[in-house]
Amino acid sequence: MTGASRRSARGRIKSSSLSPGSDEGSAYPPSIRRGKGKELVSIGAFKTNLKILVGLIILGIIVIYFVINRLVRHGLLFDESQKPRVITPFPAPKVMDLSMFQGEHKESLYWGTYRPHVYFGFRARTPLSLVAGLMWLGVKDEMYVMRHFCENSDDLSTFGWREHNGRDYGRQELVENDMVIETSFVKSKGDGLGYGGDWAVRIDVKNKGLNDDVKRSAHLFFYLADEGGNVLNLGQDGLDFQGSSLLVSGSREDVGDWQIHLKSQNQLETHYSGFKTPHIYNLSDLVQQNLALQARKFGRLQLSDTSEDSSNIYIFQISGRLPFTIDIPFISGIKGESSNVEKRLTSLTGLPLSDLLKKKHQEFDAKFNECFKLSEKHDSETLGVGRTAIANMLGGIGYFYGQSKIYVPKSTQPGSRDNFLLYWPAELYTAVPSRPFFPRGFLWDEGFHQLLIWRWDIRITLDIVGHWLDLLNIDGWIPREQILGAEALSKVPEEFVVQYPSNGNPPTLFLVIRDLIDAIRMEKFVASEKDEVLSFLERASVRLDAWFQWFNTSQKGKEIGSYFWHGRDNTTTQELNPKTLSSGLDDYPRASHPSEDERHVDLRCWMYLAADCMHSITELLGKEDKLSKENYNSTVKLLSNFNLLNQMHYDSDYGAYFDFGNHTEKVKLIWKEVIQENGQLSRQLVRKTFGKPKLKLVPHLGYVSFFPFMSRIIPPDSPILEKQLDLISNRSILWSDYGLVSLAKTSSMYMKRNTEHDAPYWRGPIWMNMNYMILSSLYHYSIVDGPYREKSKAIYTELRSNLIRNVVRNYYETGYIWEQYDQVKGTGKGTRLFTGWSALTLLIMSEDYPIF
Repeated sequence: MTGASRRSARGRIKSSSLSPGSDEGSAYPPSIRRGKGKELVSIGAFKTNLKILVGLIILGIIVIYFVINRLVRHGLLFDESQKPRVITPFPAPKVMDLSMFQGEHKESLYWGTYRPHVYFGFRARTPLSLVAGLMWLGVKDEMYVMRHFCENSDDLSTFGWREHNGRDYGRQELVENDMVIETSFVKSKGDGLGYGGDWAVRIDVKNKGLNDDVKRSAHLFFYLADEGGNVLNLGQDGLDFQGSSLLVSGSREDVGDWQIHLKSQNQLETHYSGFKTPHIYNLSDLVQQNLALQARKFGRLQLSDTSEDSSNIYIFQISGRLPFTIDIPFISGIKGESSNVEKRLTSLTGLPLSDLLKKKHQEFDAKFNECFKLSEKHDSETLGVGRTAIANMLGGIGYFYGQSKIYVPKSTQPGSRDNFLLYWPAELYTAVPSRPFFPRGFLWDEGFHQLLIWRWDIRITLDIVGHWLDLLNIDGWIPREQILGAEALSKVPEEFVVQYPSNGNPPTLFLVIRDLIDAIRMEKFVASEKDEVLSFLERASVRLDAWFQWFNTSQKGKEIGSYFWHGRDNTTTQELNPKTLSSGLDDYPRASHPSEDERHVDLRCWMYLAADCMHSITELLGKEDKLSKENYNSTVKLLSNFNLLNQMHYDSDYGAYFDFGNHTEKVKLIWKEVIQENGQLSRQLVRKTFGKPKLKLVPHLGYVSFFPFMSRIIPPDSPILEKQLDLISNRSILWSDYGLVSLAKTSSMYMKRNTEHDAPYWRGPIWMNMNYMILSSLYHYSIVDGPYREKSKAIYTELRSNLIRNVVRNYYETGYIWEQYDQVKGTGKGTRLFTGWSALTLLIMSEDYPIF
């Protein structure tokens, strides 16, 4: 029914109510209208209308049901008592509510480069923030292209943070063709400023290796966006830049009245565009569309100098001939003339800003030397890579807010996109593995990240780990990949967004927690730091216990003391060996036929670490609950039982530890003609089994085989330890001049594709996190008494040298630290600017290892 028809019907009803005796326009059907003194009722018509009425009621109920059902599916409508457990928060005080994370600490971290997915971005740690960022026009294949999001395909010669202290200073370099862009930022705090203080960005643009007489132009685009939709006010002198200009101003509850200015000593041309939109993830598209329209209309490559009503986003185009420098200060908490705006602007621009940046640079160098003590051990090139490693780890920390999608089957339709519920809205402050490719939180990566970060800033580590633990649900599960907010979602294919609550991920946060406990025992903290770590552990222990119990129940195997990773696909016909994504080692070969009979030796060792860590926490805190302490102690004894470990996982013929499961080596991928859903014929690689699988140890030697070695369960005087050392140092098996390969060269799966489209990932390439863990155990066995001490030391020394040399060589040849390194040539592979766990190279340089 159209809107006009609905209005007409309502009019007739109103008219009839005023004239019930009139037939014309009556709202009632003729069969039940009152006449002159007698009722004219047709029984048949009455039944017909009754059926219509019943039908409408049923239809209404169905509509209401579907509306409620959809709200329930998306977690938008729940009685708290009926909310599904999987999306119910853990019922305990939040770690992040601790007083140590409030007050000055919280305010000091309010502003930062918390948008790791863009080349330069600034935001606050709040869900609806004022957001700043940088774009520029690059050139590729003689065409202008917009640079905004970090992309491997952009082919920048190098980019990344050269210095970053995680709090109030950073300096980044971006090199594209013959242009170098250097972005620096610094924060300023003091009385009378808005929450979080003031900050300034300096952007230097210059030629790379060209004669100064060769002049080229650059087009930068600096933007401000208010995610809360607050209206921004364009400065009056934005179009007439004369060295200093108020670009935009506004007001927010958090920082009060604020202004953004532009200052430069160079001759520049400025233009702008304003938009009103709730989204910023497509901002570069809006800019390109605006530029394209101007180019078609006027033949000019400039923004339109127009804005939509009530714009909450402004983009400023800043164009000039190289070299030029611009300063962009942000002034907050403005309250009339008493705010000393001009004085604050002066302190954050020109020479005062240069002096402040120089001071922060010196402080960064001093702290780097103090934390890692490398100056006497390595040459300047190696030190440069070390600085880059910590700077990019800290500069890659992001703040995210949103709701994870959690798999909950509701439809019988295969491939249904509605089989999920939304987790509760949550924030996450976390480091990321790689700004171009993995700019979001990954649970098993984060423990490795924090091994490095806590040595730089213990408060940042506690803050990050606390955010992760607050994501725990009532069952003790944490989603392994955090894709929170529209910007994060825009970078992830839809099929990888939903998280599965039956699947775990290596509990690496116990690595850093165990490290902190050991640091307390070894008196590495000053008194205030020690107190904060103890306070943190006191609050976090109940969540860590729930996390441990989730693993200990949901991932346990059939045999006492055995565990297996859930989530492997036992019906696939496409994969040579069904992946174990939950283990973090993806395509590392496991039993050929997944089943509940599996025993995964790596998970067993992770559980040993977790139990030992929990036992240490109960001892350190003097917990009165003797039962839980004894339970942890008994689990530690069970999982460190060397004889039981050998019975379950050791193969004496190989001298190696293996998984156990239903397995055959006689599996291949073969080409087969397959009829697709559209009826067309295609050739696909499908899996074919030529032998019957049997329950046995899975003979694939690689990183997984060395988890008992990494866990230091093997006694230092055991002949089995010598076997491990022989396997590690054997050039025909794992050893290379660049590090230990992930899978033995003798394995039937070595460098084999898992599907037609999946290249080998953990089947040969060299990974820094596992090399770091193996190296740390080599170091351990080289300093404890035992017959293999000298052998361990010799292997340790050579492996450490190989790893450092290869990472440094690749960095200066390619401009990047890489995700993995080639098993034959040592060249960087995978995604670049992978300064997640590959940044552990710095701890290898400083010989700083966890006491696993």
